[in-house]
Amino acid sequence: MKTTDPKEETDEINFELSLRPKCLDDFIGQEKIKKNLDILIQAAKKRNETVEHMLFHGSSGLGKTTLSYLIANEMGKNIRITSGPAIEKVGDLGAILTNMEDGDILFIDEIHRLNKLIEEVLYPAMEDYALDIIVGKGPSARTIRLDLPKFTLIGATTRIDLISSPLLNRFGISQRLEFYNNEEIEYIIKRSSKILGLKIDSAGAKKISQSSRQTPRIANRLLKRVRDFAQVKGNGMIDENIVEKTFDYLEIDETGLEHTDRKILEIIIEKFNGGPVGVSTLAASLSEQEDTIEYVYEPYLLQLGFIERTSRGRKVTKLAYNHLRIECPKSNEDTLL
Repeated sequence: MKTTDPKEETDEINFELSLRPKCLDDFIGQEKIKKNLDILIQAAKKRNETVEHMLFHGSSGLGKTTLSYLIANEMGKNIRITSGPAIEKVGDLGAILTNMEDGDILFIDEIHRLNKLIEEVLYPAMEDYALDIIVGKGPSARTIRLDLPKFTLIGATTRIDLISSPLLNRFGISQRLEFYNNEEIEYIIKRSSKILGLKIDSAGAKKISQSSRQTPRIANRLLKRVRDFAQVKGNGMIDENIVEKTFDYLEIDETGLEHTDRKILEIIIEKFNGGPVGVSTLAASLSEQEDTIEYVYEPYLLQLGFIERTSRGRKVTKLAYNHLRIECPKSNEDTLL
C-alpha cells in the first residue's frame, strides 16, 4: 500500500489525522501504558512541572505518534514533530529547541537514526535544559551555553536496539507498544467508520479486523480501501461480502498476509525445502533489502508463528504449510511440530 504520489501521500496523512483521538480516554488499547501516562500527566500538572522525557518503542502503526499528540493535548501544550533523519545539523536542532516554550513537547520519530553529533548536543539539552554551541575553530574556539525552556522530549523508534546507551539512559520512561487484539481493532474500525460517516455492519468490521495484522494504522487503511470499493462496486454499505471482494482484489488473505508475505514463505518452502535459510540469501531471492524483510515483513510472520528464527537462519513452520495448503514433507514434520 505504498504510494509515491505526493498528493496521495498528503491525503493519506490527512485521513489518519482525521481519525486520531483527541484525548487519552478515546485512545483504544495499550491499557497499561494509558494508565501509566494518566498518572504521569496528573502528577506533572499537580506539581506544575513538565512531564518526563519518554521513549515509545514497538512496531510501526501502533500509536506512538498518536500518544505523543494526546500527551500534549492533556498537558495543554504545543508539540513539535520531526524525525531523526530530518535533523542533519546542530543548527537544525538548535532552531527547534530555542523556539519552544516551557512545557512544550518535542517528538522525534525514528530517533535511532539521529547522528552521533546531534545526540551529544541533545544530552545537556535533556538533562540541564541547555544548548552548548561551539563558536570558532582551533585554539580560539569557545563554547557558548544557551538556556532552553523546560521541554519534554518524546522519542519513537522501531529499533530500540540501535539507540545508544547514553541516550537511552536519559529517558525517564520507556514504554513498549504491543500488537492489538482483534476485538480492539474491530472497535477502532467501528469508531473510524462513525467519524467518516460510513455504513458498516459487525460482520464487515470483524472481517477487516481479522486482516489488519493487529495494527490500527493498517486497519484504517484497509477501511479506506474497502470504502472506495463499496462506493464504486457496491451500494456504499460495508458488509462481509464487499470486504471479501476488496481483499480478493488486493490479494489480502484472512490473516492479513499480502502477496510479498506469501512469497517469502513460498520461496523458503520451494527453494530451500522449508529452511533454514539466511536472511541475506532470502533477500537476494526476493530482490528485497535485508532490513525490509527483517523489520517490515518478518515481525508479523513471527507473530503468527509461520516462521521461526534459528541459529542457522529462518524456517517455515507447519502452521505456514497448513495456511498455504502445501503438504509438509515428512522429513520436515518432526522438526516443525
